[in-house]
Amino acid sequence: TEVGILAKSYIDQGRLIPDDIMTRLMLNELKGLDRYNWLLDGFPRTVAQAEVLDKECQIDTVIDLDVPFETIKCRLTARWIHPASGRVYNLEFSPPKVQGIDDITGEPLVQRDDDKPETVTKRLQAYDAQTKPVLEYYRKKGLLKSFSGTETNKIWPHIYAFLQTKLPDVSQKDAATPR
Repeated sequence: TEVGILAKSYIDQGRLIPDDIMTRLMLNELKGLDRYNWLLDGFPRTVAQAEVLDKECQIDTVIDLDVPFETIKCRLTARWIHPASGRVYNLEFSPPKVQGIDDITGEPLVQRDDDKPETVTKRLQAYDAQTKPVLEYYRKKGLLKSFSGTETNKIWPHIYAFLQTKLPDVSQKDAATPR
């Protein structure tokens, strides 16, 4: 879409998408989901986005994944893709059989512009500066729950147990079923 292309231009420059564009994208996606439980990942990132979201939707809880900057940077900069298929490799935990080469086609892998070290650093710094006030916004509303760690398999059980207290009738198996 036109707004999607505009958003991509910001991402490719290592910049965060402006509030008005991001909220337009997200609220459009959320229309019609009132029969479902849903989880947003990475939105809202600013207080302005949070305020618009709160006017349109009832927010029950906000989860903060407190992961060190260096852990995120290492994971993102180790990511390489096969452009034609979209296959994703990570040099740390799911590398290709031959470095820089797609396992299936033998074609070269590329690193997306937004995964290059300098772009990742710039994005993470901007993200941190903009999201601290959002965390405080939701903390004051009593909606924020933080989880700290560096490994998904160690953080996830705690998050899942917490979500069970919020949605006790939803299991992993039927989490995508409308209610």
